[in-house]
Amino acid sequence: MVMKKVVENAVQAKNEIEDLTKQGYTHDDIYIFAHDKKRADNITDALDTESVGLQEQGFLDSMKNMFTSRGDELRNKMEAAGLTAEDAADAERELDHGKLVLIAKKQ
Repeated sequence: MVMKKVVENAVQAKNEIEDLTKQGYTHDDIYIFAHDKKRADNITDALDTESVGLQEQGFLDSMKNMFTSRGDELRNKMEAAGLTAEDAADAERELDHGKLVLIAKKQ
């Protein structure tokens, strides 16, 4: 089962992650997305969550993301984390407004 949460900031993200871990998700099951790459990396590191990489996306999609826009990259990564294309597009619009998107998917 895949869960998507939209939050305003890292404090709310931390609270949601705590709730998700109480529901049986591990930190490796949780992904955080932000439109700004540095912000996403900092929050991912600080909250000890997972990053979408080769394992989730595969080599070709990872390489393709090097040459696409940030929005396309985010949608591709959110789909790799378990969202449908439509849900990923909706989530990317939330990111455009400065929000954070959490995706939890049990491995």
